[in-house]
Amino acid sequence: MRRLLGLGTGLIAILLIACGDAAEETPLPPPVPSTYHRDIAPLVQEKCGGCHVEGGIAPFPLQNYEQVFAMRGAIKASVKARIMPPWMPARDCTEYQQDRSLSDEQIALISRWVEEGGAEGDPVDEPTVPRVSQGGLSRADLTLAMPEAYSPTQSPDEYRCFVLDWPETATRYISGFRGNPGRPSIVHHVIAFLAKPDEVATYQALDDADPKPGYTCFGGPGLLGNTVSWIGSWVPGSGGMDYPDGTGIQVEPGSKIVLQVHYNLSSANAAADTTSVSVRLESSVQKVAIMQPWTNPSWRQSDAMLIPAGQADVRYRFSFDLVPLLSNVTRGVFVNGVPITVYSAGLHMHTLGSWGRMEIERKTGGTDCMLDIPRWDFHWQGSYAFAQPKVLTAGDRMAIECHWDNSLPMAQDVMWGEGTEDEMCLGTFYMTQ
Repeated sequence: MRRLLGLGTGLIAILLIACGDAAEETPLPPPVPSTYHRDIAPLVQEKCGGCHVEGGIAPFPLQNYEQVFAMRGAIKASVKARIMPPWMPARDCTEYQQDRSLSDEQIALISRWVEEGGAEGDPVDEPTVPRVSQGGLSRADLTLAMPEAYSPTQSPDEYRCFVLDWPETATRYISGFRGNPGRPSIVHHVIAFLAKPDEVATYQALDDADPKPGYTCFGGPGLLGNTVSWIGSWVPGSGGMDYPDGTGIQVEPGSKIVLQVHYNLSSANAAADTTSVSVRLESSVQKVAIMQPWTNPSWRQSDAMLIPAGQADVRYRFSFDLVPLLSNVTRGVFVNGVPITVYSAGLHMHTLGSWGRMEIERKTGGTDCMLDIPRWDFHWQGSYAFAQPKVLTAGDRMAIECHWDNSLPMAQDVMWGEGTEDEMCLGTFYMTQ
């Protein structure tokens, strides 16, 4: 028996040695070096191509190997810091459509390509059809342009509002939106607001009082604050979007569109611009939608939202069960007590903002994150469409929380307002019943 055990042990040892020898004889192949055409070009086209084009809002183009190779160090640093591409929501909040952010794997791929020397590779390896973001406006039934061209005079930033006529003579529903920058090199973002017939005179008066085309408007479209309804927004790289099937924003005859254009002259000289917006229209929809502003009404009064000078983290939070009072909140568009479906969310603060969050406080306990912006940047704000809509019923509370840093030297107390030196804490939601 001992002899058999000895033989068995010897056989096992021989087999282990043989396996070790085999492993040494067949080493794993080294990783294939990354190349621009095969690995990097598709990412650049998908994530960066909307802004980094000749004549675009970005300070330099990234449309070919030479351009990307020349900026490879800056590209690596900016993507590792998650500064570019500009995608502000936190990754652990919820899932969104048309996510422009880079995954950890994509950031590692770009970094490795730079560290390996930035090889160009073979152009035939590049996909024949560039991979681009999903979305876009499927149909443009009506395009509205600024009444006349405007050339910005303030540097680096100027915010200008233009009142656009609404030509439809019957009630229509906007079921999709796209911004069309007339001068992409200086147009940083566009927001379209709906001025209902009883609001038109207010905005027309602001326009008439300014001798130049349009009128100055920093925080919102004017005297009514940001409580006026939104229609849609555009940022560089956006192809617009269709709103969820069967939904649309009601526009009555006699309404007007107030178009806020943010001009930025950081990387381009002033030039005449005629920006427009295109919309998809329906004569009827299954569900009437609104782009609902959301804030604490008391913050807009007196010093209720005081942000004291010298404070590094000033916080305000507001939550409210709006379902029982929907008729009041939406000016009669929705019915009290009926659940609502929320499809997208946006956040708005001014330049002192540091971070903000919007969530649903569920009546059953816990919260449902809608939007978390951990590093607020006033120049990169927009609306983010959920991959899956969120439903609120009576008892759920819509919550918004904003933080500001007012600690810079020579800081002054700040309150709610439309001006550059004022602040806001405002959410927007596209929703239906």
